[in-house]
Amino acid sequence: MERIKKGLRIAAPGRVQDVDPLAADGGADDGELPSIELSVFEYEKTRVIDVPTAALAAARVITGRGQDPVTRAYKLLRTRVLQRLVAENWQTIAVVSPSGGDGKTLTAINLAISIASTRTHTSLLVDLDWQRPSVHTYFGYDPPHDVCDYLRHERPMSDVLINPGLARFCFLPCARPVPDSSEHLADLAPFVQELKSRYRNRIVIFDVPPLLLTDDALSFLPLVDCALLVVQEGKTKSAAVEQSLELIDPDRLLGSVINNSRQVLPGY
Repeated sequence: MERIKKGLRIAAPGRVQDVDPLAADGGADDGELPSIELSVFEYEKTRVIDVPTAALAAARVITGRGQDPVTRAYKLLRTRVLQRLVAENWQTIAVVSPSGGDGKTLTAINLAISIASTRTHTSLLVDLDWQRPSVHTYFGYDPPHDVCDYLRHERPMSDVLINPGLARFCFLPCARPVPDSSEHLADLAPFVQELKSRYRNRIVIFDVPPLLLTDDALSFLPLVDCALLVVQEGKTKSAAVEQSLELIDPDRLLGSVINNSRQVLPGY
């Protein structure tokens, strides 16, 4: 149990579904990393889609701006994450959970958006939950091409990469389930290296399948720098958390996130 407590120390994003993520923008964050303005991004070779802020709010996706409790919680999470990444010289994160329905994908999306809002980094989210891909659904987007088309050399990256109108954030969708996904995920080392080497300030986040349902995550975890474990208060059992932690290299455990936490963070 002590290991669980240590793993869950990083952050608790709170009750996402109870908060409006479109509150007015606020000032600088407490504990914010130093700001280094990146060049203005013009997505000339990236498909830009228009996602209304109301649609983002309905899907519980943050915009990275504002001082509402959920946005502030994700800013706290991203600052702690970035501090660890910088200290370890890491760029790639696999977001995992013990089972389905723990809030893994939404956490990955909101963390990526929050990282992109720092102006010190860009972020790329890759949907590798190839058994139940869903990142694109949070943006109301039905991709005609996806990351698998790129990996099969059928489409260039520019046909697959999506910017949903949020600065410095893009995602690579997966349009449909992939047969024999664990075998394919184990072969993605060159792809992971390509994504992390293109831009020094890019953080690449991979949404991967739950740890205890398939062997997909186990096949992929050795290819990334670290893993972030997402659990849901009141749903995820302690035994499932313990079992999941046994499957993650402790030296590469970035930390854990508690979704739906009843804890109210100070000042929120």
